[in-house]
Amino acid sequence: MELQRMAQGSAREVFKVFLKLGLTSFGGPIAHLGYFRTELVDRRRWLDDQQYAQLVALSQFLPGPASSQVGFGLGLHRAGMRGALAAFLAFTLPSAVVMAVFAFGASLFSGPIGTGLLAGLKIVAVAIIAHAVLGMARNLAPDRARAAIAVVAAGSALLLAGSFGQVLAIAFGALAGYFWCRGKDAGAAAAMQFPVSRTVGISCLSLFAILLFGLPVAALATGWDLLGFIDAFYRSGALVFGGGHVVLPLLQSAVVDPGLISSQEFLTGYGAAQAMPGPLFTFAAYLGVLVDSGPGGAAGALIALLAIFLPGFLLLLGVLPFWNRVSHWPAARAIMHGANAAVVGVLAAALYNPVFTSAITSAPAFVLALLCFVLLTAWKMAPWIVVAIGALGGVLLGVLA
Repeated sequence: MELQRMAQGSAREVFKVFLKLGLTSFGGPIAHLGYFRTELVDRRRWLDDQQYAQLVALSQFLPGPASSQVGFGLGLHRAGMRGALAAFLAFTLPSAVVMAVFAFGASLFSGPIGTGLLAGLKIVAVAIIAHAVLGMARNLAPDRARAAIAVVAAGSALLLAGSFGQVLAIAFGALAGYFWCRGKDAGAAAAMQFPVSRTVGISCLSLFAILLFGLPVAALATGWDLLGFIDAFYRSGALVFGGGHVVLPLLQSAVVDPGLISSQEFLTGYGAAQAMPGPLFTFAAYLGVLVDSGPGGAAGALIALLAIFLPGFLLLLGVLPFWNRVSHWPAARAIMHGANAAVVGVLAAALYNPVFTSAITSAPAFVLALLCFVLLTAWKMAPWIVVAIGALGGVLLGVLA
């Protein structure tokens, strides 16, 4: 099995960019998509909005951590498999290390300053996502048909709870695009191509299925605690749509219900994960340290992280070669125009709930979010600077309150 080469950039370049994103991308998976777009579409021009939305839509359809799958795909597109691994490591490492340390008893966010810092990071996520929605709407929903698709998709994502509404919204967008978006290829960018062969894709899909069904059987047959430990995290990563918050009940049933960790420890760690930049799936590092059936310590954190992220990446690699083949078909292009417009609606819905409703709880908070939005859009300020300003503003609001 060999990956085809695509020499657009280097793994070192990808690692540096995603390390900055891993250190500054607060706010959860939807916010991460905003950070990615600002950094890689607006600032670095690695790809355009059409290509970016294609990858977002594809990741929304697949189980796994959606924002991490998008990051993995962006690294793959830029620098091949080395770039994909570099993107994953750099984006995941900062929060994973902090979560593992937190599991050993480090109390990170307490008191009015800590509370204000968390509030500020939520507020700046409002500005980041609003900026992404505005930019994507201009490019992906520029006419009546696609604007209507975006509005219906937003309604679906808001009115139908959970990831089901998001998946249904993109499915509707794809169907509507097939009928309403024919002949809209003028000036559109080429479909996003990925250096993955069909052999690699089929192998990844096979391995995904073998591990999903084989791990619980092997754990039961051998009675080996480590296999059960790996299965708990792999199954959680394989069966979750939408990533992040959606994995909570799956992990809870996998580690709390069997008595491998207390409910209080579980909720404490999940609360800390909300404060971290990067993917919420790094909550697995915290659990890997504490869960009784695993090796514990750094080894437990590492195994838990690999197990929970692996299924999503196997699925993405498995599907991409077939997407490479069909993406040039006129019908597929029309479908993606509709799906891209639906992505705008899904992001707009997430901007309202849970991002805006949980972060903007007062007039000063709204003013701070508006300031961050203007710094991003009118002043063209780098996102990490805006994050720092939002965090400091949140601390100030917390102290004054």
